[in-house]
Order: sequence, then C-alpha cells, then structure tokens
Amino acid sequence: MATQAAEKPTTWRTEPRAVDALDAALKANPQAMPVHPEKWDVSRSDIYVEDRWQPIFAEMRAAGDLHKIENSPYGPHWNVVSHKAIQHIEALPELYSSSWEYGGITILDRMDDAQLEELGRERFELPMFIAMDRPKHTGQRRTVAPKFTPSAMAGMDDEIRQRTGELLDSLPRGEVFDWVDKVSIELTTGMLAILFDFPWKDRRLLTFWSDWAGDTEIALVRELDDQRMDILREMAAYFQQLWIERANKEPGPDLISMMIHSPAMNQMDPQEFMGNLVLLIVGGNDTTRNTMSGIIHAFDKFPDQRKLFEEDPSLIPNAVQECIRYQTPLAHMRRTATEDSELFGQTVKAGEKLILWYLSANRDETVFENADKLDITRENARRHLAFGYGIHRCVGARLAEMQLRILLEEMHKRRMRVHVAGDVERVRANFVHGFRKLEVEITEF
Repeated sequence: MATQAAEKPTTWRTEPRAVDALDAALKANPQAMPVHPEKWDVSRSDIYVEDRWQPIFAEMRAAGDLHKIENSPYGPHWNVVSHKAIQHIEALPELYSSSWEYGGITILDRMDDAQLEELGRERFELPMFIAMDRPKHTGQRRTVAPKFTPSAMAGMDDEIRQRTGELLDSLPRGEVFDWVDKVSIELTTGMLAILFDFPWKDRRLLTFWSDWAGDTEIALVRELDDQRMDILREMAAYFQQLWIERANKEPGPDLISMMIHSPAMNQMDPQEFMGNLVLLIVGGNDTTRNTMSGIIHAFDKFPDQRKLFEEDPSLIPNAVQECIRYQTPLAHMRRTATEDSELFGQTVKAGEKLILWYLSANRDETVFENADKLDITRENARRHLAFGYGIHRCVGARLAEMQLRILLEEMHKRRMRVHVAGDVERVRANFVHGFRKLEVEITEF
C-alpha cells in the first residue's frame, strides 16, 4: 500500500459509542429517521431493537420467496426471505454481484455523482474483498484465509481457552453485571487484537471502530455519517502506522503482515485498505460478540435447552451451530443483479438490489422445524446461513465456532449458569443483529 506517515492524535477517541450517538440524534430530532410506509419494509430498525421482526418475515415467507419494496429510505429493493432462494442467489456470484462498484453488501444505496454534488459531498467508498467479484476477490481472500485454516487455528486453541477461563474466573458472583461488556466484547476484542498483533492497551478501539462501521442506520443521519467518516479515517491512520512499522520488519503471522507481503493486497489504495480492515473487524467482532450474548439470552429464554447443555456437554458442538442459527448475528447481505433474470417467479432487472435476509432464512419453517425455538439437539442446525453461502462464506467461520465452543466448554467446566437478571437492550440496526446490554447474574448448576 502506498503510504505516507500519519500523525497520531494525542489521544484516540472512544466516545461517543455509535449506539449512543444514534439515540441522542433521535431524541433531539424524532424525525431524523425516515418513515417506512410499506408493511414488509424490514429495513426499519425499530423491529429489531424491539425484537418483533419474526412474524413479519414469517408472513413474507408464507407469501413467496422474494418481494419487491418500492418505497424505502434505502431505495427500491427485493427482500429475499427463503432459505432456498438465498442459497440460489449466492451460488450465482456473476449474475448477482457483491461488488462495491454496484453498491456492495449492505442495503445502503450507492449515490451517483449528481446526488453527491447536490449534497456537497465527496465519494467515500470502502472496497473490501467480500464486496468484490472474481478474480480480485479470490486473490485477496486467499491472502487472509491461511490464518483461519484448521491447522493454523489448532495453535490458537490453548491461548483462547486460557483467556476464556481467566475471564470467566474473574466475573463477579452474587451481583448483576453486563455480560456484553465484561464477556462478549472483551473476548472478541482480545481475539481481534491477537489476530492483528494490535497494541493490547488500545484493543477497545477495535470495538469502537466496529460499532461505527457496522451501523447502517447512521448513514441516514447526515451529521452522524460525517462523524463516522472521520472516525474511520482515524482508524485508517492508526493502522497505517502499524503497516509502516511492519513493512520494515520480517513477515509475521498477523493479518497486517500477511497483507503487506501479499502481491494481491500490498498495493491497496488507502480506502481499500480501510475497507478490508472494516471487514475483518466487523466480521471478527460483531458476529462472534453478538452470538456470545445470544447464547446466554437464548438459554435463559429456553431453560429446557440450558438443562440439556448442563446435563450433556457432548451437545456443545451442535449447540454452537444452533445458537448461531437462532441468533444470526448479521441480519442481511446484499447482491445486485448484473442482468435481467427470472427468479422464483419474479422478474429481476439488471441493477436491482436483492437483500438476502439471513435472519429469515434461518427461521424458514420448510428447513427448520419449530424454527423460532432453540433446540440444541437439532439435527440440521449446520444448515444455517448465518455465515453466508458460496464463494463469500465467512472466511473466519471456523474461528468463530471455536471461540463459541470453548466459551461453552469452559462455562460447563465451572458449572456456570448465567441468568438474565436486569436490562436487555438490543442494537438499533438492520445489519448487525445483536445486544447492546445484557444484565446477568451467575449461579452454579
């Protein structure tokens, strides 16, 4: 990557959190968020923060595999809601593109030059390999993939287990605390810091950046979107220093060194570098973090399943898959049609965007019996689409599974039972599906 030395600010900001900034904007101006006039426009964030999205998707699935939304704040799009339709689309990456040049992987619209000029804004795009088509996608994915092979991760098992055990042993007993902050964020942020060989004292910056990068609702509030761009530029400046430091050293096993010494990635421009950082941070942080919280919430909601876990630890590997299915930490991905096509009885025109609602696919009644119930003995739990499908399936899926498995194993070893004992606050977002706060108390079984 062509770089220039970046001046590091005296202190790196870690406030305000993205969720707090959005809350403050909505409180100051309740009209800041646009209206959603169509009943099946599931891009609205209130249905996720209030956890009432399930019947809306069920109604759509009963009516068909995909449905056109004409009038949405994010522009017209197709809601793809069935398991088979999402698999079909993801299996045809040339016909249904992920490329940032068409708009990328989220529901956000790509503004044309005239719209940008009208708003007085410059184009700000973050190319990343998940938002690229072949062949460029292939080369960049191959650069980081060796970090997530079974042999590479075998060496991480002991370290993850030690860190997880030490953290669980440090948790307070007999008092209520926030599981999201003390466990989910700490474990996943620590894992990211290890993968990047990131300065340990600054590791919470990774959480801060992840939250600002992954919240699509912020883009609808002009001042917050401007703030996000500033924060992401600060992130890029920090990582640019790490890049410069490591470019002059022997190749190391961390992700930054792997990118530096890869012909597919070492000539990235600054925005592409920033985009791939966002991908790795959000992909490695928000997803595992929110499933770690989702497991606790689901076990509390379905105590019969918690009892099965406590009685039979051999169920843990399958419980991990079922909890990922049940939580689905990323609600959607987006594709754009590159040419006209017939899709499950509908005509999709070139240039139209299709929103693949993983949340809905993982509750598809034709695939998962009693899909709204957690069932850690579910025989086909692995058929979930939470990691995507096809060439863009999550490159870090095995690592996420390993972290979740070790967490459950170490909890079981300590006979730890976690009760929801206070506030449960969900994230106000249509992309990241997770928890902002989960107040719990620990007992033993």
